[in-house]
Amino acid sequence: MSKESNSLTISGIAKTITDIMGIGAPNQSKGSIDIICAKAMSAFGDKNADRVFIYNPDAIALWLFQKYTSLFEDVLINSDMRLPMRAVMPSVTPVCFATMYTGAEPSVHGITAYEKPVLKADTVFDALIRAGLKPAIVSTTGDSTSCIFLDRKMDYFIFDTTEECNEKALELIKEDKHDLILLYNPNYDNAMHKHGTESNEALKELKKNVETYSMLVAQIEKHWTKHRTMIGFCPDHGCHDHELYGQLGGHGLDIAEDMNVIHFFKFI
Repeated sequence: MSKESNSLTISGIAKTITDIMGIGAPNQSKGSIDIICAKAMSAFGDKNADRVFIYNPDAIALWLFQKYTSLFEDVLINSDMRLPMRAVMPSVTPVCFATMYTGAEPSVHGITAYEKPVLKADTVFDALIRAGLKPAIVSTTGDSTSCIFLDRKMDYFIFDTTEECNEKALELIKEDKHDLILLYNPNYDNAMHKHGTESNEALKELKKNVETYSMLVAQIEKHWTKHRTMIGFCPDHGCHDHELYGQLGGHGLDIAEDMNVIHFFKFI
């Protein structure tokens, strides 16, 4: 296991989204990621993105991409850039997604352990609402993104299964009523906890995440032709197998396997 970590952090995603959309950032967010903003400027010229779709598959580690690159073929084909990114400690889902969407460190936004309180800190969703824009979250029942961003004047679509979430996301793209959509998928994370990170069951779910991203891109290319859109494939943290977890998959440690992820972006 290695402690080498990527230089770009997931905390930069929040202000990157709002900068690219030309609106004010969450009030405790750190800086944006310059390379993503530069690519957006190259794609959109002097105009802002008016649609953002962020796909959040859980626990897709950088080492998975490095070891099973061929499984990511459709993500690579349907992306304009890929960036190695670093999670935050503890590298667990609610802490990481709170960081990703507030742009603040855990000590600032307040979620510092595997807990799912409603965030009081300012988020990307609050920033869009202030700007008169319409965000939506599509997520599975009881999971972090279904809990920590509640109590805001926005649309929540919470379902029991990953399949229902993905079907709803494709429907929302077709309806074209939201300026930002977050879609969360827990299926790889669930499988690797139960069977191991490189089990047939887990790799099957990873393949489904890749297929889902490709379907989302195809739907957006079909229905959002009048928009300037950024699409992101943005995992929260990585994973590893360890005796602590009964030789099955887990995460939460300050090691490269858990901390390093890879994000992909497309600009249409």
